[in-house]
Amino acid sequence: MNDDAQILIARLLTHQTLRRDDKMVKRALSDDTFRAEIDKRLLESGLKLIDNVYADHVTLALHRNVEPKIFGARDIWQNNNFGLTRDGVALLVVLWAQIILPKRQRQETHQAIDVDQSDMFDKDNPIPRAEDTSIGISYTALLADFGDKLGKKTRMDMNLGLLSKLGFIERRGDVVLEGPLLDLLMDTDLLKERIINGALAEVFKRAPLAAVRRVVSEAANEAANDAEPVAAEPQE
Repeated sequence: MNDDAQILIARLLTHQTLRRDDKMVKRALSDDTFRAEIDKRLLESGLKLIDNVYADHVTLALHRNVEPKIFGARDIWQNNNFGLTRDGVALLVVLWAQIILPKRQRQETHQAIDVDQSDMFDKDNPIPRAEDTSIGISYTALLADFGDKLGKKTRMDMNLGLLSKLGFIERRGDVVLEGPLLDLLMDTDLLKERIINGALAEVFKRAPLAAVRRVVSEAANEAANDAEPVAAEPQE
């Protein structure tokens, strides 16, 4: 039967991501009955809808209990996330920390990029969209700060190309921007806890930029070694 739930799932499978302001996506996020039908059908196929109120898109991912049947034992597939090598995973963590964490802070304080300071704490306003709060980072600065630890220019360019192809980032000239999946297919709670309350805890208390760069790099290397926080929702 060609109904709305079927059409929405088919569109997500075809396009990988859809915007939250898409008419059918908005219905899925606001209509409990419609959402339950979508979740039921997806579960029957081993999938689930990934939605993050801080992200501008939604996507599909494998359900946790079918991951081992698709990717094998966890110790086999956890270090092969999306075909990324360890330096690629580390780069992904660095990009997440430098793009998503600042964006999240602006969204939680309801502060769009161009908002007036007097409106900053107006809690009646909705959470600003990612595109209104997400600021890219300079490729030149990224290479200067992390190139030595992440394989230098050739490896970094290769990994950035792969991350762009996968939908994690977008590149516009010298600027690396958030892609539709960067704030969706990362295990946000675990990764944020690990960075802010772990390796970066002291940095947030004092804050020199050089220290932030150094400790983010150390956190990325640690994450790459066991690959637990990254790509927790693998998707074919």
